Amino acid sequence: MAGILKENPGFEYLQEYWQNNLALQIVIKKLLAKFPQWGIAIVDGVLIDWEG
Repeated sequence: MAGILKENPGFEYLQEYWQNNLALQIVIKKLLAKFPQWGIAIVDGVLIDWEG
């Protein structure tokens, strides 16, 4: 939904799913590549909120 709506679901929300589901990591990586303005990056396999 976040990709369709182009709205940031929030760092905590993404981080929760990042840690619990390998398949969703792929989706999250694609979202973050598509929306760099959200200020969330992946560094060494860890989500980083570089604006917060």
